[in-house]
Amino acid sequence: MRWSHVGLNCTDQKVTEEFYTRWFGFARARVVDLGASQIVFLRKGDAYLELFPADAEPARAAVDDGPRTPGRMRHLAFQTDSVDAFLADLGDGAEVTLGPLDFDDFVCGWRTVWVRDPDGVIVEVSQGFEDEHTQADRTDADRTNDMKGARHG
Repeated sequence: MRWSHVGLNCTDQKVTEEFYTRWFGFARARVVDLGASQIVFLRKGDAYLELFPADAEPARAAVDDGPRTPGRMRHLAFQTDSVDAFLADLGDGAEVTLGPLDFDDFVCGWRTVWVRDPDGVIVEVSQGFEDEHTQADRTDADRTNDMKGARHG
């Protein structure tokens, strides 16, 4: 079993597609023609977004880092090398709903911002997050390199 995709309901599929292709590097992978409507699949690496035309009923806008209602997606999340560079490129391309915030108390260098996509979905963009074992492995490797440097210095 492996992860497949996130389905998003879109007020305007074209606007949503442009948002994710421009700011997050997705590309159109497939269009499924349903006659009166279509489903658009976007892909970046192994990650897929499935864009559906939304029903006419308006949804309540998500705030901060996303809705807290059970059964609803809270947010999408992407990694970048620099949150500040992402925000500079983004300009007024999306509303910032929270942040940027630094989480150095949890992971050194972890910085995150949340923005709203054209359909109100909250998108988290962060830098510096590492799994615990990755951080521990890197720390062990740094200690080993420091000891080697001390022996040769």
